Amino acid sequence: MKISIFGLGYVGCVGMGCLAAKGHEVIGVDVSEEKIRLINDGLPTIVERDIDVLISEARSKELISATKDYVEAVHSTDITFLCVGTPSSSNGHLNLDYIFQTAREIGEALREKEGFHVVVIRSTVFPGTNEKVTEMIEELSGKRRNVDFAVVSNPEFLREGTAVKDYQNPPLTVLGSDSDEAIDILKTLYESNGAPIEVVSIGVAEMIKYVNNSYHALKVVFGNEVGRICKELNIDSHEVMRLFCMDKQLNISPYYFMPGFAYGGSCLPKDLKGLKTLAHDLYLETPVLNAIDDSNQEHLMSAIKKIESFGLRKIGILGLSFKAGTDDMRNSPVVSVIEHLHGRGYEIRIFDRNVLLSRLIGKNKSVIAQKLPHLNTMLQDRIENVTDWADVLVISNRDDAFRTLSTKSGQKVFDLARIKELECLSDYEGLCW
Repeated sequence: MKISIFGLGYVGCVGMGCLAAKGHEVIGVDVSEEKIRLINDGLPTIVERDIDVLISEARSKELISATKDYVEAVHSTDITFLCVGTPSSSNGHLNLDYIFQTAREIGEALREKEGFHVVVIRSTVFPGTNEKVTEMIEELSGKRRNVDFAVVSNPEFLREGTAVKDYQNPPLTVLGSDSDEAIDILKTLYESNGAPIEVVSIGVAEMIKYVNNSYHALKVVFGNEVGRICKELNIDSHEVMRLFCMDKQLNISPYYFMPGFAYGGSCLPKDLKGLKTLAHDLYLETPVLNAIDDSNQEHLMSAIKKIESFGLRKIGILGLSFKAGTDDMRNSPVVSVIEHLHGRGYEIRIFDRNVLLSRLIGKNKSVIAQKLPHLNTMLQDRIENVTDWADVLVISNRDDAFRTLSTKSGQKVFDLARIKELECLSDYEGLCW
């Protein structure tokens, strides 16, 4: 199939690589000249396991390209995926400007296009967005919904760090549309993934991602609260949760339940806030949902207090992104830790092999400009520049590079991620184990 993808960030870049790996021809559309250049040079726009190989191979086979010309992209394809950002405001409402701008561009492009065109919303959006996008395209194009074009809600379920694997092996595929023709086209597109395809109402398709991510956020907080209680009682929290997670019938998935550091990233905070905002707008009380972020912030502050309690000023941070195997620093909890400690006069050095100042673009660049404007003086290109210098080493994620860590005499290791190979070190402490 011939496919266009609007937005070449995490969701769009992974989608482009995985669709091309299936033999589809994919055109990426983005406003960023840098992202367009990277794709056309056969390079990914993100750091993500296996995506570099997929993009390089697809480009060498001339299956992918990128452009700013949205009209040509729509005219040259039969399916358009919307993968643009939907950042949240301070009060939890989504900024859908990028979605609606893209809808206007698609509507304009469809005005002169013949044939049936499918528009697929992959971005996380509030219920009702599919209808609004459909209305905008219909008005601007002069075309008839479900006759000349159709809009499908198809939420993604990707975890950064394992996004390629998740795309290729999804737990299920959710499709919501009032067009049977569009649904049949997407069923054909996705059938080779081998996962169940659930055709649901548009509202259900728009809602499921918020419910999923709010529950994932709840699981992280639950596991961390258990961890703090167990630590005070000198009980192995991971052993407790190992038993808890053996119940696959009721307790479902073990992925988010292991006690560790605060949750972060682009999805859990935004979608939790979005679901709380939906409830607020409906005049509903949701005390558990409202408590999740407070608990997460308390967990983050407990890590900061522990670091301060060591009474040492030279702090080495190993891991800057919110998860190993990615360069994503959006809502990375360790960024808040660094910001706090730096403001209190601590000396900070950081190592993360996936974070390069020269590659910072988009939201990652703006996050660092706002929270860590002095990152260039903190970030080191060799791990030894941190480990040989610091009095306290703070491990924030499970990068394989940290498993064989060597420490100097008297150096404290404070582990936020639980790397078991480090527990034998003489001055090691875990966050909640």
